[in-house]
Amino acid sequence: MKKPLVIIFLGRPGSGKGTQARLLREKLGLDYIGSGDLLRERKKKKDFTGQKIAKTIDSGGLVPTPVIFKLWLDKFENLKMKKKLNGFIIDGSPRKILEAYLIDEALEWYEWNKNLKIFLIKISAKESLDRLTKRRQCEKCGRIIPFEGEFKKLKACDKCGGKLINRPDDNLQSIKKRLDEYKKETMKVIRYYKKEKRLIEIKGEQSINKVFEEMMKYIK
Repeated sequence: MKKPLVIIFLGRPGSGKGTQARLLREKLGLDYIGSGDLLRERKKKKDFTGQKIAKTIDSGGLVPTPVIFKLWLDKFENLKMKKKLNGFIIDGSPRKILEAYLIDEALEWYEWNKNLKIFLIKISAKESLDRLTKRRQCEKCGRIIPFEGEFKKLKACDKCGGKLINRPDDNLQSIKKRLDEYKKETMKVIRYYKKEKRLIEIKGEQSINKVFEEMMKYIK
């Protein structure tokens, strides 16, 4: 029996992880675990954790590993119950070295560690800042519209026609904080995977299609 494909995306905020995840989902029929989406959904629950998550992510901070890891495990359990699972994408994690260790253990526990691809989409800090301050989100369906190529010309969502707005956590102060956290924490994760020769580096400052084509070479 073919093992489900598991893809982990790393890269600076705005590197195009979400865009590439969407393309891979459509191409390969993969499920999706987006840490940002999980947290934004969880913050809607108005208990202590929900309110604390809202305050933390809206200011560009990192939610503690135990909180995010519980959300992952709940999602993993749901995926394990599916009758047919082609694979799934983990987007936005691991952000800290502890999370990398925990994901390794969790993937082994769920028997998903045999067909794993870890991609780093590389863009500069300057490019990240530029993209994040200009990208938009559909107010209706939540689709992220990157500030790249033909997407720059969009006046409304190309999927549902909804109004395009700036995300609340894409303000300058929040973005700079996320970039600092990436440098301080996520670079340790990148060095860990690189040392283990598990990291696949992709140039992120090329067209969306070029990035996708380059990734597909490794998946095939």
